[in-house]
Amino acid sequence: MTSLTRLTGPMAAPASGRDPQSMVVLLHGYGSNGDDLMGLVPYWRASLPDTVFLSPNAPEACPGAPGGYQWWSLTNLGRESRAAGVRQAAPLVNAFIDMHRAAYDLPNRKVALVGFSQGTMMALHVAPRRPEALAGVVGYSGMLADPEALEAEVQTRPPLLLIHGDADPMVPYSALGQAQADFTRLNFPITTHTSPGLGHSIDEPGLRLGGEFLAKVLGGVG
Repeated sequence: MTSLTRLTGPMAAPASGRDPQSMVVLLHGYGSNGDDLMGLVPYWRASLPDTVFLSPNAPEACPGAPGGYQWWSLTNLGRESRAAGVRQAAPLVNAFIDMHRAAYDLPNRKVALVGFSQGTMMALHVAPRRPEALAGVVGYSGMLADPEALEAEVQTRPPLLLIHGDADPMVPYSALGQAQADFTRLNFPITTHTSPGLGHSIDEPGLRLGGEFLAKVLGGVG
């Protein structure tokens, strides 16, 4: 990955046909791609008719996952590797947000991030470190990748909605409680939801809650 890397991926224009009044950036999980999270868009478009949805592919091809990408390598699962990984990819995510925000002439408060798994780790790293607050973050099945550094680096406190299945075999369910404790201690507005019996996935209640949250923070149809 070089400084010249630019993220690209699928997008869905506002359902209304009008110019975008808000933007949602979808950050996929390890080994997936932008097309995967675009599957969420049909559930949310009715309540966000003037929102453009963008779902960039992560910057690195994922070994063993044809057509899949990674935000950073998971060959090492330790905390230091996670912290280094989010830091490596964060400038690309920020550049993507700012490029499209400028193209649509949108303020930061009209931009929300939605992440799944490794994408949630990216969203929770990027959003608090931006100098102007984003509208909010929805994080599914993720965790706070670099909690030790957050207090010293936080610049803004956008509202957060974190959702996790209590039967997740990939990212431990305990990560939800840990992230909630860390963000609460730093005075972030945070809401969490546990999906009973759910593994590493998104269920119907999670979709509904995510859509309601986005409509609230972006000023969609309530």
